[in-house]
Amino acid sequence: MKLVTFEQNGSIFPGVIKGDYVIKLTSFVSQRDLNFTCHKCLLPLIEVSDERRMGLLRDELGSISDEMLAKLACDGQAFHTGGVRLRAPILRPPAVFCLGFNFRSHAPELKRPVPEVPVIFTKPSMAVVGPDDNIVLPRVATRVDYEVELTVVIGKGGKKIPKEEAYSHVFGYTVLNDITARDIQQRDFALMRPWLRSKGFDSFAPIGPCITTADELTNPMDIELKLTVNGEQRQKSRTTDMVFDIPTVIEYISSFTTLEAGAIIALGTPEKIGQLQDGDLVEATVEGIGTLRNKAVLE
Repeated sequence: MKLVTFEQNGSIFPGVIKGDYVIKLTSFVSQRDLNFTCHKCLLPLIEVSDERRMGLLRDELGSISDEMLAKLACDGQAFHTGGVRLRAPILRPPAVFCLGFNFRSHAPELKRPVPEVPVIFTKPSMAVVGPDDNIVLPRVATRVDYEVELTVVIGKGGKKIPKEEAYSHVFGYTVLNDITARDIQQRDFALMRPWLRSKGFDSFAPIGPCITTADELTNPMDIELKLTVNGEQRQKSRTTDMVFDIPTVIEYISSFTTLEAGAIIALGTPEKIGQLQDGDLVEATVEGIGTLRNKAVLE
């Protein structure tokens, strides 16, 4: 299933994609006990997700005929995807973890060694924006780069999760564009400072367009990532080039902090990072999930 958070006539709803339509989650009998008042996104579903609940949702979705879909549209419970605005699937994730140098091709281009243990940093939740939101290029930075990344969405939380149980804690996957103020990063490297400043500006973590549930993306360690700027291909690789796989990363992060439901983990970017200019349209695509589009605008 492909789950989204969308905006219609100024209101925000969680939904699920069915063909060319998005259906409100609250229209499904199996989800009517959920309260989306405080978190008008997918987070309440993720927090209580289990095999039974997701199975019921999957069955209900599969049983919807074209006639039923048309009736849902007439009743204001479904909308054509072209008539809604997609938002970040989780508007404010409880945590945004990212990996540095997790593609064998990427570390050498920054003149860094391939790491022996995962390199983890975080982004503030205010860095998160959604599809078609602007990436704001801060005037204090002279070079701001794109980085396409496959991203894990945690379902069942936990601490000290062993590798062999890691996938049971994955709700699904999305796309994150790890925007980076490269000149600030290089200066901070020289000063032995963390990466928060160069990675943490507002709008530096676009995510979306959806969350593909884990049952649908069955082999995340062998899928394609690519990125274009103004239609020109800049990055292209496969997750087989990752240094650390998903179970290793989940085990490592959960060894020192509790992973909460809705936390996201961006798994690193391949080589050929590059600079964004004012007005650029950047499109980050991950196989099995979709394309995340954002425009870069100067502050």
